[in-house]
Amino acid sequence: MSEEAFQKAAEEVKQLKAKPTDAEMLEIYSLYKQATVGDVNTPRPGMLDFTGKAKWDAWDAKKGMSKEDAVKAYISKVEELKGKYGI
Repeated sequence: MSEEAFQKAAEEVKQLKAKPTDAEMLEIYSLYKQATVGDVNTPRPGMLDFTGKAKWDAWDAKKGMSKEDAVKAYISKVEELKGKYGI
């Protein structure tokens, strides 16, 4: 998958007609972070930061996934969401 396709998917996901579910948003977030940053490189947020912990845990679950695999999975997930929610 090309960098252009990844950037296009990153823009298209912001244009969905309806907001995806929290689980779908966590999946998109974690794949994006894995594709752009790699494995988690920050400490887990504190116990009162529920959103931050959920995002960190979702990203941490992708540990070890290659950038190429994360990019492919991200583009595939965005295409799935475009079919479900429209653009």
